[in-house]
Amino acid sequence: MQNILINRRLLGLQTIKSPALYFGHPITEYGTEKEQELVQKIKEEFPEYNVYNPNKSINLENYKIWKQETGRGMNYYFNILLPEMLGGIFLPFKDGMFGAGVVGEAEFLLERNLPVWEINYSGKIKDIDLDAKRVLSIADTINRVHPK
Repeated sequence: MQNILINRRLLGLQTIKSPALYFGHPITEYGTEKEQELVQKIKEEFPEYNVYNPNKSINLENYKIWKQETGRGMNYYFNILLPEMLGGIFLPFKDGMFGAGVVGEAEFLLERNLPVWEINYSGKIKDIDLDAKRVLSIADTINRVHPK
């Protein structure tokens, strides 16, 4: 178990180019034109950072491995990727609600006094607002990402 996690950790870390700004967004936007547009907008607004888009096959694979080996796939993001970031920018769902995983990632960075912003679907960037009324539960997030 440990060897697999060590090897996979190294593969994940190799995808980060510092100084890195994490782009947390719903997986429903992975691989879309909107994702590409927003990444470009973030690059233009924050040229001092390398935008880290977690939409990489290594991360999707590692999430599954961490879930199997540790019981929680998000441990990969919280223990391996996010500690390498110097800030983050986060996209809520189209209705302005944030998914549970995105909120956890943003809070992780905020707790370390790192800069955190939000971006909306039109590309408007502002300081993040994690008002509880905008935060979905894990179950509600899963229902949005994997509707039945």
